[in-house]
Amino acid sequence: MTADSSIPSQAAVASQNGHPRTKICVYCGAAPGASPAHIEAARALGRAMAENNIDLVYGGGTVGLMGEVAKSLCAINGPESVHGIIPEALVKFERDGTYGTVNEHNHIVPEESVYGRTTVVKDMHTRKKLMAEEVFAGGPGSGFIGLSGGFGTMEEIFETTTWNQLGIHNRGIVLLNIEGYWDGIVQWMDRASEEGFVKPANKNILVNADTPEGAIKALREYKVSDAIYQLQWGSQ
Repeated sequence: MTADSSIPSQAAVASQNGHPRTKICVYCGAAPGASPAHIEAARALGRAMAENNIDLVYGGGTVGLMGEVAKSLCAINGPESVHGIIPEALVKFERDGTYGTVNEHNHIVPEESVYGRTTVVKDMHTRKKLMAEEVFAGGPGSGFIGLSGGFGTMEEIFETTTWNQLGIHNRGIVLLNIEGYWDGIVQWMDRASEEGFVKPANKNILVNADTPEGAIKALREYKVSDAIYQLQWGSQ
């Protein structure tokens, strides 16, 4: 277990040959969803990441889509391929029922051999900051994938997209759109562009894909929009 760490481990960032490993942060729900297609997509994403030797950073939950992505990748590539980052307050909500009460017999982190490494932090801001920093430090093809989820998933996707528009980072963001789950968001992006609230060139900051393989390919081929703000963050 790691608690309140602000620096990703060197093993997590660098591969054996010294080059940064590809890192994908997956945002998704702590629920399974009504359709079995959501769980299967999470498992398929984990397998596809394993096949492409990509590491996962995620919200650290063991239930719902979160748990399935982590378990699927960890089972193939081992615990060093997965890093979960979770706020202490959410442990009892984003764990299975045995974590309702945390005590000396029921540790705050899940079994590393099943879910990978876990870092427990104090707040949501630190969770999102550390997840993003791992992606920023990753190799080619690193980025963010949004699987099906609720308000928290949507907030994370849009914040990461806004950071890209503001020039804070240049990593890709992809909606993994299972059974049309994100169709409403895709339609909203079209409408926002038509109405002049999003520049047409920036509409594709957030990319749409309908398979795990397609989402990974989209990150690998991601091109930064020419219309983003060319701001120099940290220098003002």
